[in-house]
Amino acid sequence: MNWLITGKDTRDPMNAILKTTAAVMLAASFAVSCAYASGSAAPAQEHPSKRRGKASSQPSVEEQIQELRQQLQGQIDELKQELATEHEQLRQARQAVAAAQAAANKAQSSAFEQQQAVTENASAVGALQSSVNDLRSSQSSMSSSLTTIKKNTAEIKKAVETPDAVHFKGITISPTGSFLAAETDWRQGSTGGGLNTPFTSIPLANSDFAQLTEFSGTGRQSRLAIKAIGETGPVTLTGYYEMDWLGTGITSNNNQSNSYVLRMRQLWADARLRNGWDFSGGQGWSLASETTDLLARGSEILPATIDPQYEAGFVWTRQYSFRVVKNFDNKFAIGASAENAEMLNPAGANLPTNLVIGTAGNGGGLLNPTANYSFNLTPDFIAKIAAQPGWGHWELFGIGRSFRDRIYPTGGTPFNNTVWGGGIGGGFRGPLLDKKVSVGLKGLWGQGVGRYGSSTIADVTLRPDGTISPLHGFSALSTLELFPTPRWYIYLNYGGDYIGRDWTIDNIAGDANFGKEVGYGTYTTPMTGCNVEPSPSGSNSAAGFNPEAPANCGGNNKDVQEFTAGYWFKLTDGPKGSLRYGLQYSWFNRNLWSGAGGTTNPGGNANGIDNMFFTSFRYYVP
Repeated sequence: MNWLITGKDTRDPMNAILKTTAAVMLAASFAVSCAYASGSAAPAQEHPSKRRGKASSQPSVEEQIQELRQQLQGQIDELKQELATEHEQLRQARQAVAAAQAAANKAQSSAFEQQQAVTENASAVGALQSSVNDLRSSQSSMSSSLTTIKKNTAEIKKAVETPDAVHFKGITISPTGSFLAAETDWRQGSTGGGLNTPFTSIPLANSDFAQLTEFSGTGRQSRLAIKAIGETGPVTLTGYYEMDWLGTGITSNNNQSNSYVLRMRQLWADARLRNGWDFSGGQGWSLASETTDLLARGSEILPATIDPQYEAGFVWTRQYSFRVVKNFDNKFAIGASAENAEMLNPAGANLPTNLVIGTAGNGGGLLNPTANYSFNLTPDFIAKIAAQPGWGHWELFGIGRSFRDRIYPTGGTPFNNTVWGGGIGGGFRGPLLDKKVSVGLKGLWGQGVGRYGSSTIADVTLRPDGTISPLHGFSALSTLELFPTPRWYIYLNYGGDYIGRDWTIDNIAGDANFGKEVGYGTYTTPMTGCNVEPSPSGSNSAAGFNPEAPANCGGNNKDVQEFTAGYWFKLTDGPKGSLRYGLQYSWFNRNLWSGAGGTTNPGGNANGIDNMFFTSFRYYVP
């Protein structure tokens, strides 16, 4: 009962509360009983005998207290029982809470473990996916490496078994570009020029040669080419030699192709720096010729004709030159060259002769004694820019030329006369239809530039006093190329070279040509015999008459026009070389400046039309 007195229960807080409540109730009951026993007025004294009688019928205080105690004890026992029951329920509730908490903790732990497992699984899946990707990449890399190894092995095997070039002390030597050719030409009107067509000798209508066809076959255009390339530090060095058998000693000259025997087509050296500067010198194509790799020497593109004189309107020379080029990121280039000069002999009617302008070749100087050479003051100067902006190749160039002679006037002091000429040209070439078609156009216009046109009509004429007058000239060439399959190459060209009239009246008193037209394309030139076949003259016994050369047909060439259609077909193409067959058709129209024609040739006009066919069968070295 100590807990009733102290009101404390050290065993359990809830149990202590219940016991305290019971103690309070017991104390309250005891106080009420005491108040009931002593709070009312004291009854009158009764006779002892009466008190004893009443005592027998009513319980005494002690009995009441004892009864009260018993009641309280019962209530306390009931409270204890209730408290024990509640305590058990509380314990069970706590156990349930603890179990629930433990279950929650376990569930949370399980959830955390599951989340961690999911995270780990996700990480593992990511790592696995990464490994798979790495494996795929590795497999792709291995496949690529294997392909590269196979390719390199094949290239090494090819280089060993069938080398494209010879390597000598770090220099690569290649014969690519060499070929053996078997070619024919047929002309409706004879020119006597063989495979190479002399454009200004196309026979005039009704002339002797126009009445005869000609055919010839040759292998002289076969070509030997050798290129050597080596690198030293930042410089790439290139040497190139190219020759064929189309030259003859008696016709070798400096006019255009410098074709000396053994015919040296090209022989040049080049030094290309990594910073874009390029220096080259030797005999090769003029800087005025069209190129395909900006201004790089060796990238010239030529008409694909079998005829080695190429095409009327094609702008070119093949001669000595020294050039300097600057390449800007393979998009733009600018260059300049100094090139061997040669003036075509003055052409025209009634030209003066009191001058020195050139001479036949001197054998001591190893020049052709049957050819004429001009006394040049300077080389020809050419400046050019080229651009490859993304579509096509574009060019713009200018030519500067000097012409000089020494004049001996009647009764005067000899003097040198120098005149400058030149021109401007340009063009483009570009692919179409996924590179199945290529179109191009190129031209040159100027004074004294006839040498650069493929017809080589004329450069200059003379004034009555012997001074030089450069002739106005124009050359143009259009091209259409088709590449339907890797084996077929079809080309169509149309071009022409034109030289304008340039004449004056000789007003020098006492001159042999006083009062006459002097110069190129004069209107008074006799043209009566241009459109008729000369009548034979004399008699050669029973053999008949001797043919006559055309007479009274002295007009100067006005223009030469040419249309060409042809193709090349690769019969075979492989590591051992290629066999190609080519066919070319050309239509020529040569026109003279009109002159005095009379009744036999009204208007004094004259022209010649010729049709030609060429064939070629070539083996190209790989």
